[in-house]
Amino acid sequence: MDDYPKSLGNENIRKKRTKLLKLKHFLPLTIFVNEIRKEQGVTKKIPYFDSFDGGVFAECLFVLEAPGSKAVRSGFVSRNNPDETAKNFFEMNNIAGIERDKTIIWNIIPWYIGSGNKIRPAKQNDINKGIPYLTRLLPLLPHLRVIVLVGRKAQKIHAKLQAELNGNYKNITILTCFHPSPVFVNRKPQNKQLIVGQLKKINSFLKE
Repeated sequence: MDDYPKSLGNENIRKKRTKLLKLKHFLPLTIFVNEIRKEQGVTKKIPYFDSFDGGVFAECLFVLEAPGSKAVRSGFVSRNNPDETAKNFFEMNNIAGIERDKTIIWNIIPWYIGSGNKIRPAKQNDINKGIPYLTRLLPLLPHLRVIVLVGRKAQKIHAKLQAELNGNYKNITILTCFHPSPVFVNRKPQNKQLIVGQLKKINSFLKE
């Protein structure tokens, strides 16, 4: 099985997952990313959705700020990326019991911001450029019930996103979650349980 923490550090696993991007329930999302790549040009590094997630059947959309360097290298926005944040998110979702095929992960800013191994903080201009793509994603996820804004930076769009949902997607709920980065998780022993608790609430919501 290729679904374990940091598995996308393995080239063979990356190749297998790339092939899955053409599956029927994932192809619309693959086309969507290709459209963003074309619009933004070759200077923008934009990873795909992880084809091990739920694709167009996803009921839960986790939204973070922007892809990191490991996502760019693997080619996927994924909980299987070879970094500690992804590992934490993988393990915490498992503890919370959230079914992976009900979820999908994306970023407000679809492209990498930074250089080399260091991502820079997002500016308001970055967010303004990224939000329209999040809006364009929503019609591709007809089963979506909840959007989870992961981390303080992603949560800055809460009001604007809520206004969009009020107008067109009243059946979608916005929830929030702490960011699973080692900086937060390792700061206090109880922080991991805080995130797990939030994810358990999300799981309960999905089971309603």
